[in-house]
Amino acid sequence: MARITVHLHGTPKEKANRELIQMYSQRLVSRGIRIEYHSDKLSLGAYVTLLEKKKGAVVYMDEGGELLDSIQFSKRVHDWNIAGEETHLAIGPAQGWPSDGISEHALRLSLSKMTFPHEIASVLLVEQLYRATEIIRGTAYHKA
Repeated sequence: MARITVHLHGTPKEKANRELIQMYSQRLVSRGIRIEYHSDKLSLGAYVTLLEKKKGAVVYMDEGGELLDSIQFSKRVHDWNIAGEETHLAIGPAQGWPSDGISEHALRLSLSKMTFPHEIASVLLVEQLYRATEIIRGTAYHKA
């Protein structure tokens, strides 16, 4: 099974967001999904460079990216798990991703057509990863 890493630009400053991310992180670690925090002092360009050097696929979470429902996202997570290469899901900094510096062929996924603060987007992403693994396992967590 391939590993999935969620990259966050900075540790959430809001205690409630930190606690939610930690809770889902604990649930996901045994499923090959981990959270990696990067310094919020890292410039946007340096953050993108760091991500682009990762082995495997980098997926930028971006409001202009491809929209998936939870079932479609769980299928994508399943595919990433059996692909044999690492997948890196990256939440950008508060100002979002740059218009240049990221490969035009890079995969971009959206959590919603709505805009969220990056800390809340981080919580939404880890919850959706947990939901995806529960859908894959066939539990009753997802009520569709």
